[in-house]
Amino acid sequence: MAKISSNIKFLRKKKGLTQQQFADQVGIKRSLVGAYEEERAEPKYELLKNLALFFDVSIDDFINETIDEKWAPKPKGNPANLRVLSITTDKEDNENIELVPLKASAGYLNGYADPEYVVQLPKLYLPMFKQGTYRAFEIKGDSMLPLISGTIIVGEYQENWGDVKTGETYVIISKSDGIVYKRAGNKFKENKKLKLVSDNPVYEPYDINGEDVLEIWKAKAYISTHMPMPTPEPTMESLTSMMAQMQRSIANLQGNN
Repeated sequence: MAKISSNIKFLRKKKGLTQQQFADQVGIKRSLVGAYEEERAEPKYELLKNLALFFDVSIDDFINETIDEKWAPKPKGNPANLRVLSITTDKEDNENIELVPLKASAGYLNGYADPEYVVQLPKLYLPMFKQGTYRAFEIKGDSMLPLISGTIIVGEYQENWGDVKTGETYVIISKSDGIVYKRAGNKFKENKKLKLVSDNPVYEPYDINGEDVLEIWKAKAYISTHMPMPTPEPTMESLTSMMAQMQRSIANLQGNN
């Protein structure tokens, strides 16, 4: 929020506008301008987009960069690939860890980029995570056993999707699947497909298109009320299932060659 406030003030003055003149040109009350610049309020997402357009800066830079005399705009890329991350901060301007519970999963797909939505999410405080941007997601299902449904995954925001590593686990936010917790089956580029692999061998790996992905969070920790049990001895049924899965994987590899 501090960056948005200082950016509004700096860019307004750079245009040579008083608070009243600026308010008149963007169609808001002068009192709101003062509240935004003094960090007593934060503009809604739609207004943020209008302000970024008014100042001729990208909304990504407007929200996440400190714009001053030394600042230079990032090279403009494909607007379709622009990703905006909304965050909240505490009284000391430290980033919060927002929790997305199961009941909020559907709403997150529509509100993940809306500061007004994100500010309403529950907050976690984990002292070991002070540097970086983190978010917590409650997962559903048994595809990632031994982590059970209801486990909370704490993820670190992945700004560069090229950093996704094969074999590591991530919370993937996508238009088609919503929020899922999976293991990456391949290196990932935005214009390619990402293979998602479950730790439970009953579930088949599958691909999602890069254009379908909204956010990626690398798993850093989990919170669960379920205490882990010793690994049971393999049964004939589990061995048969694992063998069938291996045969399917081998067949898929042979089919791709």
